Amino acid sequence: MTRHRFKPPLTQAAMAVALAIGGAFAASTFAPREAHAQASHDAQAEQFVAVQAQRIVTVLDDHATSPADRTRAFRAIVDQIADVPRIATFVLGKYARTITQAQMQRFAPVFRAYEQNVYETQLSNFNGNSVKVTGSVVRKPGDVVVNTIIGGRGYKQPLAVSWRVLGGGESWKVVDVQAGGVWLAITQQQDFVSTTDNNGGNIDALIAQLQQQSQQRRDTRAR
Repeated sequence: MTRHRFKPPLTQAAMAVALAIGGAFAASTFAPREAHAQASHDAQAEQFVAVQAQRIVTVLDDHATSPADRTRAFRAIVDQIADVPRIATFVLGKYARTITQAQMQRFAPVFRAYEQNVYETQLSNFNGNSVKVTGSVVRKPGDVVVNTIIGGRGYKQPLAVSWRVLGGGESWKVVDVQAGGVWLAITQQQDFVSTTDNNGGNIDALIAQLQQQSQQRRDTRAR
């Protein structure tokens, strides 16, 4: 049986701003469209992204704290601002319809750990320390794409990053991030579905591979 090997879903710079993201939508509706309300914006969504994105880059740029403390602080922010349950459903793609409850109970924490380990590895050389919101597009009420520029040390040119958020008022959650022209959650769904397909539709094989990759990263950091 052919084993599928995960590819890093984004470049190192792009992963530097990729938070735990996702969304329980079909891929055709998950991908942000440009046609809706191009002239509109949502000030509350923009404020949410401005504050939370700045929290992230500030934590990652705080080299006065230990790596372990930065990791804990980063993970705490991710858990607060991302809709973690959505990503656990969305990245399964078509297999979200067939996964059993027992499998989902195993998959969700394994996927969360996998995501965090990927971010930790990719963010190790991140040196950005400033966030500027450049505007937003309202796809529909409560569904907004906020555009930002990430700058600071390590970037000769600022990095353009778009954040898709769902909610309203003072209650928003990040559900996807675009950097380098790639929407992370959609890319991960493609990789995970391909992995499961290559293992005959066996979701347990996907779970095992995620566990293995997370363990390999933990072992690498411990050396």
